Parts: sequence; structure tokens; C-alpha cells
Amino acid sequence: MPTLDTYRKQAKLLMRWHRDRDYSIGGRVRVLDRFKALTDREILAMKFPLTLAQEIVAVEAGHGNWAALKAVAVDAPKMPAASSEPPVFKSVIPILFVRDVIACAAFFREKLGFAAEFLHGAPPFYGAVSRDGIWIHLRLVQEPYFAAAAAKEKSLILASIEVSNVQALFEEFKAKGVEFAQPLMKQAWGGTDFHVRDPDGNVISFVAFRS
Repeated sequence: MPTLDTYRKQAKLLMRWHRDRDYSIGGRVRVLDRFKALTDREILAMKFPLTLAQEIVAVEAGHGNWAALKAVAVDAPKMPAASSEPPVFKSVIPILFVRDVIACAAFFREKLGFAAEFLHGAPPFYGAVSRDGIWIHLRLVQEPYFAAAAAKEKSLILASIEVSNVQALFEEFKAKGVEFAQPLMKQAWGGTDFHVRDPDGNVISFVAFRS
């Protein structure tokens, strides 16, 4: 069981997220029944004292309030030492900054053949799409940070996806009216690729490497 100090740090972290207007705080606040009907924007607009953060942490840990959690956690043993095994990288997921998570997820689903894995928030501020085991995450921002630069800089790519038959994929996307930032091309560095631009100007490369 985590120590009381760990729970205190969690409560302070919730306060920081609220102060920084992190939309992910909405789902945490809605664990309390009296806030279940509030949207993420309404939660970010309300006051967020330490006592509220502590109550949320307590409820998430399975207790009725902070006092109940404190009574149990104060004598909890310290966490066991971390494993000595070396870390191994397992996967990498690009995160695209978008102005409308729902609209961008629809683009990936309808134009690029991805499946919508999840949309989180009310309204959604974070989501994920996938195709053939490849995942892309979508994060809400007021203005996409890289779209303006991508419009000026040649080949400013935010994600590169290797595919087995890049020609067939290009024809699939072309038939669906996808906007290409670069058509299908054989490259001097040994690959064949094309680039797709999403509704927010983010450029994604689909590539096959020469065997």
C-alpha cells in the first residue's frame, strides 16, 4: 500500500493539474458523485482547494474521505524496492496536437481506415486511433504547435509509419479523397513514401523500405 506521503503528493499533483488547466483532471473530479454532471470546462473553472484534492485521492483509493485514508495509510509499510532488471523499450506512440479531437478521430477513421480506440473527456480532450497495431494519440490544444511550421518547412513529419505495400495504401487513400502533402515517391535514401496532412496540418509519412 502507498504511504501517506505518496497520497499527499498525489493530492498536490491534482491541484497542479487544475492550476495548469489540464483537461485530464475532469475525469478525476467526477469520481465524486456531486460533480458527475460537470463538464471538463466547468471543472477547470471551479475552485479546487487541497481538501477537494485529498477527498478525490481518498475515494480513488477506496476510502470514504481523507481522514479514513489517513488512518489506514499512516502505518503502511514503505514500498518495496524497485526491480533490478534493466528496462526494455516496448513501443512508441506519436501524439498529434489537434484543435478538435472528435473531428480528427473521424478523419483517421473515415479517410485512413483507423479504428477509434477511445475518446476521453467531456467534451473529449484526448483520444487514440489505431490500425494494424499502430496507435496514434490525439491531444487537444488551442492552436496546433507544429502545423504552421509544417506549412513552411519541407518534409516536417510528425509521425512516420512503415507499411508492407505502400503503393496499395496510397491508392486506397487516393480513392477516399485524402489530401497529400507529398505524393508517392521513391527516395534516394532507399525508401518509397507519401505524406498525408490531417485536418490540423499535421503531416504523417507512410513508408516502405527497400529490401
